[in-house]
Amino acid sequence: MDDGFNVALEPLERRQPPLSSQRPRTLLCHDMMGGYLDDRFIQGTAVQNPYSFYHWQYIDIFVYFSHHTVTIPPVGWTNAAHRHGVCVLGTFITEWSEGGRLCEAFLAGDEGSYQAVADRLVQIAQFFRFDGWLINIENSLSLAAVGNTPPFLRYLTTQLHQQVPGGLVLWYDSVVRSGQLKWQDELNEQNRVFFDSCDGFFTNYNWREEHLERMVRQAGERLADVYVGVDVFARGKVVGGQFDTNKSLELIRKHGFSAALFAPGWVYECLEKRDFFQNQDKFWSLLERHLPTHSICSLPFVTSFCLGMGTRRVCYGQEEAVGPWYHPSAQDIQPLFGEHRLGGDGGGWVKTYCCLVDAWHGGSSLLLRGTIPPEVGNVAVRLFSLQVPVPPKIFLSMVYKLEGPTDIGVALQLTTGDISSCHVGGISVLNEMSSRHSPRPLRVPPTKLARWAGRCGQPLSGGWVQRCYELSLRGCLLLDLFVSFSRPPGSQEQESFVCRLGEIQVVDANSLLSPLPQVQAVTVTHTRWQQAAPVQLQLSCTLHWSYPLLQVRCFRIHHWSGAGRGSHGREPLWPEKPTLLGLAFANQYRVVDLPVDAVGPGQEGRVEFLVEPVPREGFLVPQAEWGRTVLLYSAPA
Repeated sequence: MDDGFNVALEPLERRQPPLSSQRPRTLLCHDMMGGYLDDRFIQGTAVQNPYSFYHWQYIDIFVYFSHHTVTIPPVGWTNAAHRHGVCVLGTFITEWSEGGRLCEAFLAGDEGSYQAVADRLVQIAQFFRFDGWLINIENSLSLAAVGNTPPFLRYLTTQLHQQVPGGLVLWYDSVVRSGQLKWQDELNEQNRVFFDSCDGFFTNYNWREEHLERMVRQAGERLADVYVGVDVFARGKVVGGQFDTNKSLELIRKHGFSAALFAPGWVYECLEKRDFFQNQDKFWSLLERHLPTHSICSLPFVTSFCLGMGTRRVCYGQEEAVGPWYHPSAQDIQPLFGEHRLGGDGGGWVKTYCCLVDAWHGGSSLLLRGTIPPEVGNVAVRLFSLQVPVPPKIFLSMVYKLEGPTDIGVALQLTTGDISSCHVGGISVLNEMSSRHSPRPLRVPPTKLARWAGRCGQPLSGGWVQRCYELSLRGCLLLDLFVSFSRPPGSQEQESFVCRLGEIQVVDANSLLSPLPQVQAVTVTHTRWQQAAPVQLQLSCTLHWSYPLLQVRCFRIHHWSGAGRGSHGREPLWPEKPTLLGLAFANQYRVVDLPVDAVGPGQEGRVEFLVEPVPREGFLVPQAEWGRTVLLYSAPA
């Protein structure tokens, strides 16, 4: 219970269609080189070319897999997945003879033993705020143990549903009802008892289409609860895999099943690291037609397109630090990646890419390349699918810059539908008629909102431009966000463009008028000092504070330090800006080996820590409103 650093900040966001719908789902099982690599560093790490997943809008469930008995998903994965509305599962696995002994110890006895294990698994998911478990028994079981396995699964599933809203328990196709370890590559009478005892069944990978045909009868009304396994590495006698994974998915969807993509990190592990983004985009673009898009369902909706990694850190156009960094919790909501082509033979197109070369805020931006053919006035690309009931007034903002000299017009567009036929809590049925709007940019933001969008239409740092929009809609559902590119006035030629998107915000106007809570009670604990050099010390400590986490995207932690002028002297003169230490996704942060000045006899050193909240609405909080605490120190007598 002391492990608060590993507790996910992000609640599971709502999205459409919900997981409970009977539409076939997509599960992603992350099996990366044994697990717990660069992603295990809760506060991030400095690493070149890390693995990143960003096609969240296509998947429903993320499983973190490793060969430890109990695999708790690293908090960065849970934060990133929840931000996109994706359910996160840990893995409970037993293997080989040691796994067999463990299973006999808790499954072969009375119900108290297996219930105790289930209770602990529920408590772990509840405390760390992920959503359930993949149960993977990969060893044979005695008759007593296999007889208790269905009641173990039923008890675990029931308890999890009570304690973790939306929680899931899935069973992997391994043991059969006799207790033998005998992979079936399908749901059948040999393993159906386990499927009937939990939320879903994850098949082994060596299936053929005849397996799928048989399973249709077995699954009955629960087709979507059967997750047909696809090994992306294509090990064994499998259909598809690698860049042919679309062949597997086509057959799975043909028969109405969900899909479980195992080890999609193949594109990172086996191909050139320098081509990772290109290869990952290629992999998912091949699957795209089998992967229904999910929709964002709530405001505020704010993204700077940060992947949770970069070659430098940027804060609203100002470079803060240079050097590689990786922090999965810092990943923003990602758009729909791909290529949009105009109908006909005109050749107009827009393509989206991740790009680490430049950023408005964080470590990356979204690069859009395209062509406007002579016969059309503009091209547009859909970046986000939404299903948001629109409040009376919303504000939108877009930060962008065009590369090179060009007069191409850039505008935000959105589509709306009639809310009268929509039930937002379940599956939405919308009128076919929807309309696209091109709101008129505001030249000057309303005075009350100056802190949110203070420089509408004006040049910003680094060549960026901010466009702000105000929209009043009633009885509407916000459906899609587009960016449109239009040819310069008078141009008759084909026009090409390269545009970089730095940020998009969609915010309920009323939420921007509410006063922000204050960061309270900043304290310092677990202090440790080390002599690093004759005139330098290293300070390690833990900062704690109080703040309602549902109102914040993260915290930015800064410091000032210096030697004082005697024990009763004035405060040291700080530089104009404090130094950024890092990001926190909990109400605490561990400072590690911070260099500070050593002080002589009779002198006093001073370190000030500042906690900057980053609101979900995406505006800068003035420094005067940050939380702060001062640590005074002196040389030992």
